[in-house]
Amino acid sequence: MTIVVAFAASVIAMTLGHATPSQAQDYPNRVIHVIIPFPAGGLNDNVMRVVQPYLQQKLGQTIVIDNRPGASGMIGSEAVARATPDGYTLLVVASSHTVVPATRNTMPYDADKSFAAVGLMVRDPLLFVVPSSLPVKTLKDFVALAKSKPGKLNYATPGSSSQSHFVTELFDMKAGIKMTEVPYRGGAPAALSLIAGETQFGVLSTQLSVPQIKAGKLRALASGGKTRGAHFPDLPTLAEAGYPGMEALQWVGMLAPAGTPKPVIDRLNGALHDALTDPEIVKKLDATGMTAAATTPAEFQALLATEVAQWREVGKEAGIKKN
Repeated sequence: MTIVVAFAASVIAMTLGHATPSQAQDYPNRVIHVIIPFPAGGLNDNVMRVVQPYLQQKLGQTIVIDNRPGASGMIGSEAVARATPDGYTLLVVASSHTVVPATRNTMPYDADKSFAAVGLMVRDPLLFVVPSSLPVKTLKDFVALAKSKPGKLNYATPGSSSQSHFVTELFDMKAGIKMTEVPYRGGAPAALSLIAGETQFGVLSTQLSVPQIKAGKLRALASGGKTRGAHFPDLPTLAEAGYPGMEALQWVGMLAPAGTPKPVIDRLNGALHDALTDPEIVKKLDATGMTAAATTPAEFQALLATEVAQWREVGKEAGIKKN
C-alpha cells in the first residue's frame, strides 16, 4: 500500500509540475486575478491597467485587478505566494520588491523561492539629480564636492529603506563619499526638497525627474541605465560617468506562484511579450514616461536574483537597520 501511495503521489507531483501541451492550450479557461500590492494609481498599477485590455483580448479571459496594499507590498505578495500555482492568481510588482528582503528580519514568504518569473513589463533608469543651483555640471564634479565636505551634503529619498536609499548608499560606497540621508514621505516631497535646496542630491524616477529637469529646477548628472535614455540622449550612463557595472533601474514585472507549470508561464509570457511590443501599448506607456521592456521568464528571474542579493549586501555594508 505504501508503494502504491508513494507512486500515486509522484504521479500527481509530476502532473502538477509539468502540464501537458493540451493543458497549456486549455489555459486560461476562467477569470485571471492580478494582485497589485500597492494602492491604485501607483507605478505598477498604472502599468498593469495599460496592458490589461490587450492581455484580456490575447488570452480570451477577463483579468481582474485586485489592489492589496500594506506592509511595503508584503500583504499582496504573500497572497500570491500562497495561491494555487495554476496561473489564475498573478502578481505585478515594482523594483522595490527586491529591496524589501534587505529591510526585514522576517517575511511571510521567501523572496528567492516563493515566486516564478513571468516577465518584465517596463524598465526605466533612475536619474542622479541635483538642484540646478548647485555649482556642479557632472557626476565627477559632484563627487569632488562631496569629498571636500564629508558628511555635510544631504541626499533626499522617498523614504528610508526605499530603493533610492539603497541605490544612493551603493553609490556612496563606490564613489568613496559619505552623504546624509533625509527621508521624505514619497518622491514628490523629495524632489521639492532638492528644488528648495534643502538637500543636494537625489536618485529619482524618470517620471518624477523629467518635468523638473525640463523646467530648469533640477539638473541630471547621470542615468542609471546600461544605455543612454531617449529622454536625455546626451546624459551619460553611470558606466560612462566612471562607475562601470553599476545600474540603477526602476522596473515593473509580473510574477506567478512558485510551481506554476512552465507551459502556463510560457503562455503568459507570450501574451505579455506581444502586448509590450504592440506599437499602441508602447506609445501609451511612453506617454506616461515608461519604457516597455519585454523579456523571457529566465531573464526576469536572473534580474530578480541579482537585485535581491545586491540589496542585501548593500544593506549589510551600509548598516541599514532591518525592521
